[in-house]
Amino acid sequence: MKVLAIESSCDETGVAVYSDTEGLVVNKLYTQIALHREYGGVVPELASRDHIRKAIPLVREAMDSAGLTPKDIDAVAYTAGPGLIGALLVGAAVGRSLAFAWGCPAVPVHHMEGHLLAPMLEEKKPHYPFLALLVSGGHTMIVKVARPGSYKVMGQSIDDAAGEAFDKTAKLLGIPYPGGPGVSALAERGHRGKYVFPRPMTDRPGYDFSFSGLKTAAATAVEQAGDGLTDEAKADIAFGFEDAVIDTLITKVSRALKAEHLKELVVAGGVSANRHLRARIGEFMKKIGGEVFYPRPEFCTDNGAMIACAGMLRLKLGQVAGDAIEVRPRWALEDISVDRDE
Repeated sequence: MKVLAIESSCDETGVAVYSDTEGLVVNKLYTQIALHREYGGVVPELASRDHIRKAIPLVREAMDSAGLTPKDIDAVAYTAGPGLIGALLVGAAVGRSLAFAWGCPAVPVHHMEGHLLAPMLEEKKPHYPFLALLVSGGHTMIVKVARPGSYKVMGQSIDDAAGEAFDKTAKLLGIPYPGGPGVSALAERGHRGKYVFPRPMTDRPGYDFSFSGLKTAAATAVEQAGDGLTDEAKADIAFGFEDAVIDTLITKVSRALKAEHLKELVVAGGVSANRHLRARIGEFMKKIGGEVFYPRPEFCTDNGAMIACAGMLRLKLGQVAGDAIEVRPRWALEDISVDRDE
């Protein structure tokens, strides 16, 4: 079977085809970074309009490049949430319409399940059960994955996600959107100990995150530097900020792995492409005798491949859409679990 998928939850338009026998057949991606950069962040209305402009041409490009026709497609998957409602509606409308025209089922997919399953696109895959750390611009959460489709959210951000905090700190340092990669690059020139920021919520039990206070601490450091905010000072602040985020993530992951007696960890989402995060988590997992799995960098950010993979899972579970075009801007990951008691 083959599933064509459309991802349009935020500022990337992704189209891919996934086969249950061949794996990933084709993957196409268009990013809106240049469009939103002058505004310093994603403008929802502009994002929706650009998805409208790009979705169908990208579907055509994907189908043509793979030599496929509508008769080759067994289902059309699309991101139904969470995300920007206008952007989601574009993908849902296009996906549902194609499924209707092609006479096949439409499959709504949870965006975060796509990120969870992205490592399954790789040759080296984790074994169930495993722990997952999802770190992106909109979400930071720790999830126990018991089996495909069975998820238990152990902790999540109660305010800013890690990626959001990166972007806000980048603005303070004069780094253009998207700020996360810029902060990480700047941190490479920073020095340990020049700025030591708090490790939020690590002094209390549990697995939840809070990054708004860390962003405020960075803002205070910038303000106090005043005219002394040299390039060197900016690099030191970037280092201190990134170091605090990584320490916080590792502290919470360590607790969860120990509590669930797990040794395999998946790290996914846009922030999982951060080179320093990968190095530190790799060292930590090696120290405890565990193993970490990542999707390749192009599958860390939003993409159609991960939605196609998750769409195949949902298709085999018989979870297809009705006639209505529905999206859910807010959608708890546990709501889609086939075993909520796990």
